[in-house]
Amino acid sequence: MLLIPAIDLKDGQCVRLRQGRMEDDTVFSDNPLEMAMRWVEEGARRLHLVDLNGAFAGEPVNGSAIRSIANAYPELPIQVGGGIRDEATIEAYLGAGVSYCIIGTQAVKEPEFVARACKAFPGHVIVGLDAISGMVAINGWAEVTDQDVTELARRFQDAGVSAIVYTDIGRDGMLSGPNIEATAALANAITIPVIASGGITHIGDIEVLCNADTTNIMGAITGRAIYEGTLDLATGQKLADELS
Repeated sequence: MLLIPAIDLKDGQCVRLRQGRMEDDTVFSDNPLEMAMRWVEEGARRLHLVDLNGAFAGEPVNGSAIRSIANAYPELPIQVGGGIRDEATIEAYLGAGVSYCIIGTQAVKEPEFVARACKAFPGHVIVGLDAISGMVAINGWAEVTDQDVTELARRFQDAGVSAIVYTDIGRDGMLSGPNIEATAALANAITIPVIASGGITHIGDIEVLCNADTTNIMGAITGRAIYEGTLDLATGQKLADELS
């Protein structure tokens, strides 16, 4: 299982939000490239970049910071989400060296877009599903839909999606532990590999995720825990390697 550091971008800075609230942010760095360098030096094998402004604007806003990281680490798999609503944006990111584009809001609003994107860019599309009590949220988590996360995930099974990033919004940025039960249930309900997100706090959470009753969790995104020091990235990845 991969332990994937998150770099969330707001107004060109590296921040962490609590439960996706833009007004409840903590700034950790004004240099996202230096932050990426830190995680790479600590052994990161993939990075998770999120354009928070873009998620609300519906188009890339922090693209320059993302491109600078991709240019600096051309061999490192990088997945990007936030404001990806059309094929032109995907093409631009992949052309800049990004490995995977995460389609969130647009996947919920227009599932056919995911199928088209997978056909146009095979192997480079991830779907991001963010949920509160099992219901999917969109537009930077500002709007909760009536769509069940598992039912929606099943719609993408034959589209060619590389992975599903599943975020439990209630746990995100709260250092309260991941929702193991919901994550494992989703992973067992679909054939697409799942990347867990939200709530990872300490080394014990890595152990629990690796020992979850599923073989379909390929990675876990971590943010606030590695920024505030409750989890050491290198130690967490070593444990995940041992248990996977």
